[in-house]
Amino acid sequence: MAELRAVIVDDEPVARAGIRQLLAADGEITVVGEAGTGRSAVDVILDQQPDLLFLDIQMPEMNGFDVLHAIGPARVPAVIFVTAYDQFAVRAFEVQALDYLLKPFDDERFRHVLDRAKAHVRGKRDGDLATRMEAMLAAWQAAQTDSSPRAARTALPEPDAPPQTAAANAEDARWLTRVIVRGSGRVFFQPVEEIDWIEAADYYARLHVGGKTHLVRETLAALEKQLDPGQFLRVHRSAIVNIARIRELRPDWRNRHELVLRDGTTVPLSRGRKAAVERLLSRSG
Repeated sequence: MAELRAVIVDDEPVARAGIRQLLAADGEITVVGEAGTGRSAVDVILDQQPDLLFLDIQMPEMNGFDVLHAIGPARVPAVIFVTAYDQFAVRAFEVQALDYLLKPFDDERFRHVLDRAKAHVRGKRDGDLATRMEAMLAAWQAAQTDSSPRAARTALPEPDAPPQTAAANAEDARWLTRVIVRGSGRVFFQPVEEIDWIEAADYYARLHVGGKTHLVRETLAALEKQLDPGQFLRVHRSAIVNIARIRELRPDWRNRHELVLRDGTTVPLSRGRKAAVERLLSRSG
């Protein structure tokens, strides 16, 4: 079989490297380009004309939908969306019958999505996908008329959800509300408001939730970008804390400082972040 050409677009180098490594195990795929910004992605896609496009949605300045709009539906290859924002990704993309990878994804999910995409390309896709892409981009363009700068990121509404203003919808779509946890043969969604704190574990992160821990395939830095800063605070290079769980700030036995959470857990506090925590505690007090 002729090889399939792929382009990877993600503003996180670690994420691009992960997809590239998974694709390297497939002898039918050749990565012909990468991009870390939406603007550079347009140039790479138009230049390389790939068969497959792994496209991150949330990127600064020019998001994934901006990229697709700039390319135009007729020239868009088979797209595999990559996103961490589960509150709209699954619903929006399944309605449009498009493939997606919801961060953090495992190898099995990646292979499943890749096999579907390859079958689609090998089958010489008809105009159906292009038609759906046009409909999706038309909806995206309509959202641009809204006064909210984040309207393009707004999800399809949940079934039977009460009506919300466009600004409220955009704000909801901005921050992560659930984290996918995989382990012991099951997959579940962990609501972020239930998380007490998050600990760095190399290229993973460990969620501490009510005395239990869950390991997720996401770096602490990546999670920090996705969590509402009004709810979660990076207090140390190895820790993010749910602000509502902080009980007190106190010096430890080395005369450094640590945070004590409501359940008695102690979390290290870096010197450079102490002032921010003190301001938060003084406001809440």
